[in-house]
Amino acid sequence: MQSDVPDKLYTTRYDYVSKGVVSNKNRAKTWQYGYNEKYDMVVVSKTGQIGDIIEVNGLIIALPLPPKDLPKGDNKWVREELPKPLSRVQNIFQWNDMPKPFKAQWVDYIESEFDRREEGHWFMNNGIPTYITGAHYMYLQWTSIDVGYPDYREANRIFFIFWEACKADPRSFGMVYLKIRRSGFSFMGSSECVNTGTLAKDSRVGILSKTGNDAKKMFTDKVVPIANRLPFFFKPIQDGMDKPKTELAFRIPASKITKKNMYDVEDEEIFGLDTTIDWKNTDDNSYDGEKLLLLVHDESGKWIKPNNILNNWRVTKTCLRLGSKIIGKCLMGSTSNALAKGGSNFKKLYEDSDPRVRNANGQTKSGMYSLFIPMEYNMEGFIDEFGHPVFHAPEKPVMGVDGEKIRGGAVDYWDAEVESMKNDPDALNEFYRQFPRTESHAFRDESKQSLFNLTKIYQQIDYADSLVKEHYLTRGSFQWQNGVRDSKVIFSPDKRGRFNVSWTPPKHMQNRWIDKRGTKYPGNEHLGSFGCDSYDISGTVGGGGSNGALHGMTKFHMDDAPTNEFFLEYVARPQTAEIFFEEVLMACVFYGMPILIENNKPRLLYHFKNRGYRGYCMNRPDKHFNKLSKTERELGGIPNSSEDVKQAHAAAIESYIEKHVGVLEDGEIGSMPFVRTLEDWARFDISNRTAFDATISSGLAVMANQKHLYLPEQKKSSISITLPRYNNRGYRSELNEGR
Repeated sequence: MQSDVPDKLYTTRYDYVSKGVVSNKNRAKTWQYGYNEKYDMVVVSKTGQIGDIIEVNGLIIALPLPPKDLPKGDNKWVREELPKPLSRVQNIFQWNDMPKPFKAQWVDYIESEFDRREEGHWFMNNGIPTYITGAHYMYLQWTSIDVGYPDYREANRIFFIFWEACKADPRSFGMVYLKIRRSGFSFMGSSECVNTGTLAKDSRVGILSKTGNDAKKMFTDKVVPIANRLPFFFKPIQDGMDKPKTELAFRIPASKITKKNMYDVEDEEIFGLDTTIDWKNTDDNSYDGEKLLLLVHDESGKWIKPNNILNNWRVTKTCLRLGSKIIGKCLMGSTSNALAKGGSNFKKLYEDSDPRVRNANGQTKSGMYSLFIPMEYNMEGFIDEFGHPVFHAPEKPVMGVDGEKIRGGAVDYWDAEVESMKNDPDALNEFYRQFPRTESHAFRDESKQSLFNLTKIYQQIDYADSLVKEHYLTRGSFQWQNGVRDSKVIFSPDKRGRFNVSWTPPKHMQNRWIDKRGTKYPGNEHLGSFGCDSYDISGTVGGGGSNGALHGMTKFHMDDAPTNEFFLEYVARPQTAEIFFEEVLMACVFYGMPILIENNKPRLLYHFKNRGYRGYCMNRPDKHFNKLSKTERELGGIPNSSEDVKQAHAAAIESYIEKHVGVLEDGEIGSMPFVRTLEDWARFDISNRTAFDATISSGLAVMANQKHLYLPEQKKSSISITLPRYNNRGYRSELNEGR
């Protein structure tokens, strides 16, 4: 196994719950399915016992306890064919007419299938006891797809476990799955439609896709055939046609057949259950006012204007709740279009679904949980017979899940494709979006309109994605020591903080300032500077408004600190502008560095001046002090309306990217650690600067560090005045000749 690719999509959390607690509760079978608040984990076991506790994308999940003496069997997943005698039974009515010996012969088999559907299934896979959920079992065993029946894949096992946790967690509205192309999501979603719809009473299952035709095709070509091919004991009695075009309606459910009821014959009137599966045309208000048990959202990263996936989710989210109670779940999955073609909205929805970031109600901002599975785990042609990915070329060919030998690796294949497209940025970015290895790849944008060198920006993003973020970035906040303003500032790590920091100065360099006639000036100006894109209004109607942004950057120096590196990123909009102003001030005081601020929104500049920190606010570098306006002399700052300033700002970032980002001339990689800013640079549109807070502030930091480049030249006068010179020796002054 190569070190650059983790061998698992999850982390086993050993001792997350003490062994004594697990043992005692397992013995009593008292673990409850659902969210366990005491241990902050989701239990997906329905047996009252738990085994491994794993973490998938920040979500802690407790799996069932493996059975004792699990038979080895085929030592891999092998689908079992429906016994021929049972294949001749088409519906529950024919079963009821069967003789008692026939029922007695097959009731154990049928009952075990219901148990697997409900509790999941264990099997030996390459010598390892392996658990799949009931929904995954239904997909593998009873879901007919375009190539027959699905292969077992480890990536899909984690997908279904994560989905089961979303269903079990009462805080979750479901999941948003960032996928690769041809990963089987449409069939998995269709299988779950049928699995849910054939069990529920008085419920509705809905389908949406990037267009109404796509939703209809998913319904007619996938959902309906899957439902029709279920074995009789899972198949409810269906209303209407065998191949409906708009709605699949079930009359009676697939009741569990057991030894107790296998001889029962239902002669009473059959009452309708009003359980339906249907699809809707793509629209912001699709399913508005409906109550849904399940919504399958396919290709949600490809909604093109005027449709907006964010607006639609705000509407459909209400279909899954009654007051504060969540009564339905959403299964959403997609690759992403380019950002301007629906990808930007999907990206925001995905980022708002991080299980590690929750509000006071314990929910993510979107209500869903996000999951990304890199391409190397699920790439067609590189899955071995045990369902595990082959990352790199094996020493000897290995047997694939499709029965063919695998001689190469998914990562090697991907690297070769990337290398072949390195001179075609648009083709490369499309390939990244279709087959991403990182979340940044999945949201890679088109390169046509980029002002900066996208190749170098994406090289830096890829490098940053390969690192463990927590190892080089610290999230935190600044506070005045003991709460005393204008004393010393301290930095405290805090996951809820708004600052991302890669470097803090040693203690003897912190809080350095100089007093000049009652005004404080920064003591570390030789080390670097800050740039800030401020805002003046605390709130806007509807809660919108751009973020405030602050960037810190060092410059070339001979001291004990990094050079020419960004070390601080802040992109946020606190509840009030005053909070933002104070946080910016504290950062400047802590680092002892000056700040260049756009002065079209002057409240931040007044905040510095009124507190005695006018000396920290840099004047615009493109004018001499005696040429500044009265307000500019009073407050400092630089205007954003000047075309010269706009061009100089963009040129400063462009120059920095060429010199310090991506693969450098010596073959080393740059040290820009802030992916959010890198992505902002990649999307920057100079004609619409207000939408790019991080780009504005980071560019101002670069300009501040190289302010000498913008000083106006001293103009020499074209008038030459030559004064006569005299010789004053003797008693008479005489004019010097030739002068």
